[in-house]
Amino acid sequence: MRYFIRISFLGKKYCGWQIQPGQISVQETIEKCIGNLIKEKINIVGAGRTDAGVHATSMYAHFDTINTIQIKDFIKKINLYLPVDISVIDLVNVKEKSHARFDATSRTYKYFITKNKDPFKIDQSFLCKYDLDLKLMKKAAKILLKFDDFESFSKSKTDVKTFICKVNYAEFTQDKEMIIFEINANRFLRNMVRAIVGTLIEVGRKKISVKDFEEIILKKNRSSAGFSAPAKGLFLTDISYNWGKIK
Repeated sequence: MRYFIRISFLGKKYCGWQIQPGQISVQETIEKCIGNLIKEKINIVGAGRTDAGVHATSMYAHFDTINTIQIKDFIKKINLYLPVDISVIDLVNVKEKSHARFDATSRTYKYFITKNKDPFKIDQSFLCKYDLDLKLMKKAAKILLKFDDFESFSKSKTDVKTFICKVNYAEFTQDKEMIIFEINANRFLRNMVRAIVGTLIEVGRKKISVKDFEEIILKKNRSSAGFSAPAKGLFLTDISYNWGKIK
């Protein structure tokens, strides 16, 4: 039987989602806890691969088991097994061929920029000490919707087959404490959101213009773009599925 599992986690202590030799990953931590609970070795497949230090409020993965799981009881017990910085939110029985990664229709990320030093937010946001022109940043963010090739914001020396992504929206909101960048797309490249945010911050600082931002995308060269914003400010907040097809 195949199950989709919905989880949240703080990424500070982890090398990222994917298992890496000699390091602690979110994937391995969850696999071990589920295996211990259901007395079966399982392999869990994530909907994506978050980098070291990146958080998630809603991440999906799937695993197969020979056991029929009592969902409410499972969620209660697995959260006792898991460390305090990982939580299981939900578990859904799905069709045998449903896939957490390939069946996802879109992903949403939020990036949090704090304007004031706050020790309670320091591990979940980027403290930006510069004055930012949010109007310019909003204008530049809209340009993302005009393009589908984001090689300029992809990690260098990657083995990805295509740099094509469909960005559905990219927008900034602001309150007294935070500037929040939210972006939704059908898929994301490695390091893409952090590179976009870092470059948009340079627009906000007026180090580059809105026109420069557009030209950076056209150059399709990572070295033309800005810095990668720190991982601690990035949250995976939603993954969408056509549940009618996969359940």
